Amino acid sequence: MRNFFVLADAINFIEENICNQINSQMIADFCYVSLSSLQKLFRFALHRSINEYINKRRISLAADDLLRTELTVTEIAYKYQFSSPETFCRAFRKVWNVSPSAYRRQWKFSGIFPRINYQYVEGEDQEMARKKVDIADAYDVFKSMKGTYVICFDIVNLTYINCISRAAGDLAIVESARRIDEARDDDMLMFRIGADEFALVTGLENLHEAEKIAEKVLCLNGNEIELNGRKIPLSLRAAYTKIPHETLRYSDFFSSMHKAIEECKKYSESAG
Repeated sequence: MRNFFVLADAINFIEENICNQINSQMIADFCYVSLSSLQKLFRFALHRSINEYINKRRISLAADDLLRTELTVTEIAYKYQFSSPETFCRAFRKVWNVSPSAYRRQWKFSGIFPRINYQYVEGEDQEMARKKVDIADAYDVFKSMKGTYVICFDIVNLTYINCISRAAGDLAIVESARRIDEARDDDMLMFRIGADEFALVTGLENLHEAEKIAEKVLCLNGNEIELNGRKIPLSLRAAYTKIPHETLRYSDFFSSMHKAIEECKKYSESAG
C-alpha cells in the first residue's frame, strides 16, 4: 500500500509543478523516500524513468498548447522548462515524429501521454494498483452525448512491437493515434484510455455510421511503420460501446470501454 501512495504523491507533485524546474531528487524529497527507491518504483509501475515521465507529460501538454492557444513554439518551449526552442523541437519530434509547426497544421489530437491515475485495490500491492488515464475533463462531454456510440480501438500485438524496442512501441502508438485522428470529424472527442487503447466519442446514434468511421482506420491495417530501416506491420481492432441514457458513473463508463475492447480481442483470437 505504501508504494501506491508514494507513486500517487510523486505523480501529483509532477503535475502541480510541470511548468516549474523540478528534478528527481526534489520529487523523492517531497515523497520522503530515497531517490533510488523512487526510480525503481517508476520503472516497476510505469516502465519508464522519472525524467522520461516528466518529459512525455510536458510534450503532451505542449502539444495541447500548440492546438488550443496562439503561443509561439518558443513560448511553449520555455513554459515547459526546455533550455531552448531547439531542444524542445528535438524532444517534440522524438515523441510525435514531426516538428511542432507541422504538428500544429496536421493534428487535432494532443493526449498521447495523459496523466496517470491510480486506484488502490486491496490485495494487489504486488502489481501496484489499477492504472487508469485521467479522462475526468471529458466527463461533462460524455454526459452531453448520451445515447451515442464510442469507438474503442486497440493496437494488435503492441507487446511484440515493444519487444523490438520501446522506440518501436512509441512509434506504433503515435501512428495509431494519427490514423484515428485523420479519420475523425472535428467535433469528435478522442482520447487515450490505456497503453495500447484509444477511444473516439463520435456523437453518432447510428451504429452503421460509427462503423464507417472505424473502417477508415481499419482499412490501413497491415501498413508498416519504419524504425532504423526495419519495417513493422501495424494493425488495430475496433469495438463499440454506447454512452448510456441513465445516470452516467465515470468509473462504470470507463470500465465499459475496456470491456468492449476485451470482448473484441477474444472474438479476434477465436476467429483467428
